[in-house]
Amino acid sequence: MEPLKLEVWSDIACPWCYVGKRRLEGALERFAPGAEIRWRSFELNPASPREVDLSVSYAERLASKYRVPKAQADLMIARMTETAAADGLPFRFDIIRPGNTFDAHRLIHLAKDRGLQGEMKESFLRAYLCEGERIGDPETLARIAKDVGLDDDDIQSVLGTDAYAKDVRADEEEAGRIGIQGVPFFLVDRRFGVSGAQPVDTLLSVLERAARERTPEIIEGAFCGPDGC
Repeated sequence: MEPLKLEVWSDIACPWCYVGKRRLEGALERFAPGAEIRWRSFELNPASPREVDLSVSYAERLASKYRVPKAQADLMIARMTETAAADGLPFRFDIIRPGNTFDAHRLIHLAKDRGLQGEMKESFLRAYLCEGERIGDPETLARIAKDVGLDDDDIQSVLGTDAYAKDVRADEEEAGRIGIQGVPFFLVDRRFGVSGAQPVDTLLSVLERAARERTPEIIEGAFCGPDGC
């Protein structure tokens, strides 16, 4: 059987997207048929500048966004950090440097054409959420992309033009048509959708169901075959 087609809409500036990626990997480790993954673009804040004002802490920005006291935002961050740690991800919200993710998404599309999309996605998520890298800074993105294995001329060609901009927008427009309102969002074989960073067992169950429904159920009875009736 051909591998399942698995599309994942997510944003680099999304803690749950990294957690969801790890949980998906956990499910795939237990799913023998395997799946062909394609990472789709989704910007949580397309209007974000390349880098936000770093004099305002992540907790203060979170408190403002959700209109809650900073103490509550601190608790939200602590819970997210604890959740991520349980999935092996050392989130560092104390050094995080938010920014616009559009160029990062364009480079992920370049990486797809070079057979390195999964590696690029992983590196950007880790750089932003765990290492305090400037996810909206072209020089930072170029360095990370080069470390993944992309050619420097290709990287500069993308960052210096609008290359892959239409691909990013096409992913986002398709998300709108499908009805995706938040990420991560997993679409299996264009038939089964899963919203959010679900537990490993839930993701595995969806993969197994999709695989089962690819194969018709056969009820055996009397029949004729090559060796007779």
